[in-house]
Amino acid sequence: MTLKLTNLDALAGQLVVSAQAYPGEPMRDPRTTAQVAASAVIGGAAAIRVQGLADIQFTRAAVEVPVIGLWKDGHDGVFITPTLQHALSCAGAGAHIVAIDGTRRPRPDGLTLAETVAGIHAGSNALVMADCGSLGDAVAAAAAGADLIGTTLAGYSGERPKTDGPDLDLIAAIAAAGLGKPLIAEGRIHSPAQARQALDAGAFAVVVGTAITHPASITGWFRDALTA
Repeated sequence: MTLKLTNLDALAGQLVVSAQAYPGEPMRDPRTTAQVAASAVIGGAAAIRVQGLADIQFTRAAVEVPVIGLWKDGHDGVFITPTLQHALSCAGAGAHIVAIDGTRRPRPDGLTLAETVAGIHAGSNALVMADCGSLGDAVAAAAAGADLIGTTLAGYSGERPKTDGPDLDLIAAIAAAGLGKPLIAEGRIHSPAQARQALDAGAFAVVVGTAITHPASITGWFRDALTA
């Protein structure tokens, strides 16, 4: 069982790095994930977000910062740590914080979001990050007892359009709602300037993934710029 993360203050205003690779990619290996995560910590990452039980285990052993763990199962609908059992498995693998789908959509195991959050708290020492797609999701997730609110699913849950960069309007709206939960900006943050904008819009901390840890995407951005 993971050790309890009791103080989130160290994440205030800081960068969280998401280290993930897609199926079939050369970097899809938990040892590689852990090495990328450790490199990000050297660069100043205050926490690491990883996907998959093996990645959580290897990363937890490689870094001395909080690990946000999730388990993607499927490709559509609710697939980010979709059930209570998925979440408890992530906690058991060592995640300090378990990231779950925090939308109001039906969950595969039939539990409500509140029941899922309560089950994670009862069955582990992990905190819960609700990956939301709208202000309504954020309000409901806070009421359900989630410890952190993320904008991870903005533009992907069907409630809001997919913006080119971070959904700054949503970040500002959630911040203004005064939910009393740390707001984690995540999703399509592709530059230091955009990360700063997300923080200025009201985020407690900022997650950056692709722009730091996904070489295939970064290479494509440069190639497209040169061939446009």
